[in-house]
Amino acid sequence: MTAALTQILAHLLGRLPIGWLQLIHKPGRFAAAVAGVAFANLLVLMQLGFLGALTGSIALPYRALEADILIQSSDANTLQDGSPLPRARMLEALAVPGVASATTVHVGRLDWRQPNGSNVNLDVLGINPGMPSLRLPEVEAARPLLAVGSFALVDRTTRGLDPVLRARLEAGGTQRFEANGHGVTVTGTFSIGGGFGADGYLVVSDQTFLRLFRNRSPGAPNLVLLRATPGEDIAALVGRIHAALPTGDVMVRSVMEAAAADTTFQTTRRPVGIIFGFGVAIGVLVGGIIVYQVLSTDVADHIREYATFKAMGYGRGTFLSIVLEEAMILALAGVVPGALAAAALYAGISAITGLPLALEAPRLASVFVGTVLLCLLSGTVATRRLARADPAELF
Repeated sequence: MTAALTQILAHLLGRLPIGWLQLIHKPGRFAAAVAGVAFANLLVLMQLGFLGALTGSIALPYRALEADILIQSSDANTLQDGSPLPRARMLEALAVPGVASATTVHVGRLDWRQPNGSNVNLDVLGINPGMPSLRLPEVEAARPLLAVGSFALVDRTTRGLDPVLRARLEAGGTQRFEANGHGVTVTGTFSIGGGFGADGYLVVSDQTFLRLFRNRSPGAPNLVLLRATPGEDIAALVGRIHAALPTGDVMVRSVMEAAAADTTFQTTRRPVGIIFGFGVAIGVLVGGIIVYQVLSTDVADHIREYATFKAMGYGRGTFLSIVLEEAMILALAGVVPGALAAAALYAGISAITGLPLALEAPRLASVFVGTVLLCLLSGTVATRRLARADPAELF
């Protein structure tokens, strides 16, 4: 196999693949170098995966909202935080031409102790069962039931949800639990997906929400969801609504704009997003150091041979092409095992945590291109010693 690869490289390069031959001359060192590059790739892919899972989990609840425009309190940075806003803002927005319908959503958080004794942390969405609020078929079908009693639906992808309980709910069973002194009966499931803030979601009616969170007022929801009339320009409508509402206490944005702002906040100002960003930078640094060490050591080991070529009249371009050949081989050989290991870890972590982790082609391509560029840069730096070497001093 080695001989076949040597012939292929010789055909591609139009010369003897000296870089390849130097690498395989010491198989142990070559294997260690490939493992180092693979580890750097794995580190970067994992950090990018976690960062992607963070941004993906942020977007999930926004996609589930049955709305074109979202009104929140001016101090809200995410979908779950921010002060309650006056219900009058919904009525004022509804009076703006171009707004077809409006409804409110209360948002809270509670811990649910499951029958098996474990706890899950849930974001609770209190919706008006008389109006469409979520683009979830299960919630739409259950709106009449939610309106008549203390019933709830739980996110089936909730992290840590008891599998036995999930199976019973999906088979048509129910489960009663008590929170904040009020009993609630879970009658079914839906799917949004857990995130880094909470394990999952619980949907109840606004009246049930107010029983669960007794300190909350029915006239102070967290969100106002607006639907535009068909064909309406959303950006222009946002501007008209903003002009019609009192300034200072609310933010009016399209749902997509709100999701983008939430993502920016959590990835640049929340510790978890900053940590993942630093993790990517550290992975790149580790990879660069590993490749530079391998290539610089190889140059040092063969400095006399390179000096002989230099004395024969070969220029720096020849030596640079040999070292860059080694850098490209290390990049190509390291990406494959790194990507395979990342894919396996993605699958395992996603199954355990429910986070949206997947080895997407654009991410893999960007890491591959980055690895190649990093290896080429390291190879270029590693040849500096050779450029300064005087053949007469080496013999």
